[in-house]
Amino acid sequence: MRYLHTMVRVSDLKSSLDFYCDKLGLVEVSRIDNEKGRFTLVFLTAPGDAENARAGGAPMVELTYNWDEHGYQGGRNFGHLAYRVADIYALCEKLMKSGVTINRPPRDGHMAFIRSPDGISIELLQEGALPPKEPWASMPNSGSW
Repeated sequence: MRYLHTMVRVSDLKSSLDFYCDKLGLVEVSRIDNEKGRFTLVFLTAPGDAENARAGGAPMVELTYNWDEHGYQGGRNFGHLAYRVADIYALCEKLMKSGVTINRPPRDGHMAFIRSPDGISIELLQEGALPPKEPWASMPNSGSW
């Protein structure tokens, strides 16, 4: 397992970039503008980690700007922790057997979400690609993720 990023939802991308980059000193390593989904993702890292982050080898902060959102309530601005895993199906099976709810099953063989005992959302991302398989492919979501 490898730590990837922490996602934080922001309500004003310009002021957030001013804070994280201009004031705190993080650097932008990538950006995704999604017209259809109406969101922008900006990945930031510490200056000393920028080269490794661009190569996918250093942890980052993901700023998620949802174009139509105008404020978050109840801690919804904190998104999730993300980890890359070697076998998402095996890990989810192990987690389920130990009593962890799989909130968003890995139906696509790529992504799953679970929650910590304190309700922190954790994204699991498959390294490489696995084909969809049962029981995951038809398993519904459980709760929020």
